[in-house]
Amino acid sequence: MSAKNVTVVIVAWNQVQKTLDCLATVAALSTPPGRVLLVDNGSEPPLAPAVAARFPAVELLRLPDNRGFAGGYNAGIRAALEGGAAAVLLLNNDTLVAPDALDRLAEALAADERIGLVTAKITYAADPRRIWTVGANLNVFLDLKDGGQGQIDTGQWATPRDVDFAPFCAIFVRRAVFESVGLLDEGFFLYYEDMDYCRRARQAGWRVRLCPAAGVLHDVSASSGGRDSPLERYWMAQSSGRYFRKHGRGPRLLLIVPFRLASALKTSLRLLLAGKPVALRAYWAGLWAGWRTGRATTPPPAWLRAAVGGGR
Repeated sequence: MSAKNVTVVIVAWNQVQKTLDCLATVAALSTPPGRVLLVDNGSEPPLAPAVAARFPAVELLRLPDNRGFAGGYNAGIRAALEGGAAAVLLLNNDTLVAPDALDRLAEALAADERIGLVTAKITYAADPRRIWTVGANLNVFLDLKDGGQGQIDTGQWATPRDVDFAPFCAIFVRRAVFESVGLLDEGFFLYYEDMDYCRRARQAGWRVRLCPAAGVLHDVSASSGGRDSPLERYWMAQSSGRYFRKHGRGPRLLLIVPFRLASALKTSLRLLLAGKPVALRAYWAGLWAGWRTGRATTPPPAWLRAAVGGGR
C-alpha cells in the first residue's frame, strides 16, 4: 500500500498545544501520508489560525459543535474516503506517533487481506516505558482482559497477535472495512465507540491486529479532564451502559448485569475513598443515562456542567 493513498485523520477539541504536538510527530513520519486532515470538533477559539501557521499543508475540517470522538471521526472518515483513501490512520490529538509508526502499521495491514484494523503498542506519554494498551481480548462478560495496562515494557508484548479490541486513539483501518461495516456509532459520544466498532468489524469477518513494532504515546483521558474527573466518569459510565445494553442481549445479559454492578460498586468505593464526591455522583448519573435506554447519547445534567464549568 502506497503512503500516498493513506489519510491521517486527527480529531481535536480545544487543546491547541496538544494538537500541535501531535501534528509535529505526524509531520516527522519517515514516510509521509498522502493527506493529513484535522477535524476541529467545535473548538473555541477555532484551531485553524494556530495550525495553519505551523502546518500549512494540513487540511482543516471545522465542525460547528463538539460531536464527540465518533462524530468527529466520522466526519473525517467521510472526507478521507471521498478523497480516495485506501486506508485511514485515526488519531486522537493527545497522541504522539513514532517516526516509523505508519510504515509498521501499513506492513501489518498488507500481510493479510483479512486484516482490517491494526493498532500499535501504546504507552503513557508521561511514562513512555509503561504500557497503556497492546490491544485486548474480551471475557464472557464482554469486558477486557490481558491488555497489559500498567506493565513496564520489557519486550513481553513484542509478538504480533490478533486481538478482540484495539483502541481508536490510534488505529489504522482498511477502506474496505468502512465500506462493509459502516462508520462509528455516534450514540457513543466519548468512550466505547472503539469497542463497539471492533466487535462489529469482527462479526463482519475482519481481523483486528496488534503491531507492537509501531509505537504511540498517549496522554490518557486528556479530552475529558483526566482519569476520575467528573466528566470522564460520566461519559465512561454512560457509554459502558449503552455498550453492554447493545451487545449483551439475551441470556448473556443475566451474567453481565451482576458483573457490572460489582464493577460499579468497586469504582464507587474507589471514588469515595479518593474524596471525589462530584465524580461519584457523575458516575452514577452516567450509568443511569446509559442503561436507561441503551440507544442515544444523553448530555451531562445541568448540575454537572455547572460543577465543571460547562462543556459537553
